[in-house]
Amino acid sequence: MKPYYENSGSIIYHGDCRDIFPNIDTVDLVIADPPYGIDYQSAWRTDRLRFDKISFDKEFPSFVFDIKYKSAMFIFCRWNNLIEIKMPKSFIVWDKCCHSMGDLKHEYGRQWEGCAFYPGKEHKFTKRPTDVIRVPKINPNKLIHPNEKPIELITALIGSNTGKTILDPFMGSGSTLVAAKNLGRKAIGIEIDEKYCEIAAKRLNQEVFNFELCNE
Repeated sequence: MKPYYENSGSIIYHGDCRDIFPNIDTVDLVIADPPYGIDYQSAWRTDRLRFDKISFDKEFPSFVFDIKYKSAMFIFCRWNNLIEIKMPKSFIVWDKCCHSMGDLKHEYGRQWEGCAFYPGKEHKFTKRPTDVIRVPKINPNKLIHPNEKPIELITALIGSNTGKTILDPFMGSGSTLVAAKNLGRKAIGIEIDEKYCEIAAKRLNQEVFNFELCNE
């Protein structure tokens, strides 16, 4: 496999993760933010749509559980994905500090997203974290991907667990790779949409690398 981008411990592959991750050596940590299977169009209430629909968003990609890892796997999901995923050891709540759109008359304003946690055989915490992470969501006008996660959120997940190599099989705009690079970890990202591979590569080139590796 030829990487789309490779530099300073960060590698990006362009393609379908189902074709790529079987050819990757077992990693330490997996951070997966897959399509939730809701077939949602972001910014549909506006006249101008900033983003296309997420590819393959018709159903939750359960094949993500086939990925091999040593330390831990994190899988972002919605509350209604819980019947589709394996029982996690912990369920982490990302408090976005503000609520989103929805049924304004008959539905509570959703202020959080979930993240299922699956420790592996070699799992160790650097420091035992709590299961609520409060990080404000990114200003919608500043998003470069419709489901972009804040770097601070990903940093909290990675930083509380040991593991030198991180895999993000649904890389998007590259927040996981940027967070890993800032923490001195190696990271592999896979993305099916080439324009986001290019965006992630540009973000990585703009980041200052932290050469102080984590003690593990």
